[in-house]
Amino acid sequence: MSAGRGASAGRAEVCVVACAEAWRGDGEILASPMGVVPSIGARLARLTFAPDLLLTDGEALLMADVPALGARPQAVEGWLPFRRHLAVVAGGRRHVMMGAAQLDRYGNQNISCVGDWHRPERQLLGVRGAPSNTVNNPTSYWIPRHSPRVLVEKADMVSGVGYDRAAAAGPSAARFHRIRRVVTDLAVLDFETPERTMRVRSLHPGVTAAELRAATGFPLEVPRDVPRTRLPSAEELRLIREVIDPDGLRAREVRREVRG
Repeated sequence: MSAGRGASAGRAEVCVVACAEAWRGDGEILASPMGVVPSIGARLARLTFAPDLLLTDGEALLMADVPALGARPQAVEGWLPFRRHLAVVAGGRRHVMMGAAQLDRYGNQNISCVGDWHRPERQLLGVRGAPSNTVNNPTSYWIPRHSPRVLVEKADMVSGVGYDRAAAAGPSAARFHRIRRVVTDLAVLDFETPERTMRVRSLHPGVTAAELRAATGFPLEVPRDVPRTRLPSAEELRLIREVIDPDGLRAREVRREVRG
């Protein structure tokens, strides 16, 4: 990678690469990205370091090729209707990257409602498949706007199970529970601490520790030696811009740009 090409990457492209890295080493497993940037990331992973990754067209087909966003696959390798998709979820052969209206320091996710359960301020999607996702499969999260409204001290309603609740529920919930990554437009985070609380894995280029702390609704330690999220290579930039997302849809999901 030349420094010039890497330095030309936008914040959205840095986030794409960070999402792609969440699937590194997964092998032959179904990737279930939710959102534009995670979808580009999963396709980038398939085209580069994760050739065995399984991708769907979002309906009922397993894609043998990697089309651009919005395009139909030209080659199909399998049939995966909703019923069979649920069997894959229960069997743990899936790594989902979900969104979150709220996410707390233990990884408890809320996509159901904001405010008191009996009289919520805002009704959202509902719990949906988040509980079964989080106790059966590796799970990651994509947060396109890192803010104290999303990264909260305590989730108002728990949809996806965090580390504290999985541990309290016992082996039936904790055995296959794993939150791999949280990718936001400011940083990459994980839960690789003794207490299984959120920590900073890397800061995106141009993001300061003070900016990250101010955008988080709970105390978040940022080590002095925390690395920077890696920049895309020249080939990754080509794949993102020319093959996977030629219409530039990624920029609509990530508004902040790289500084400095």
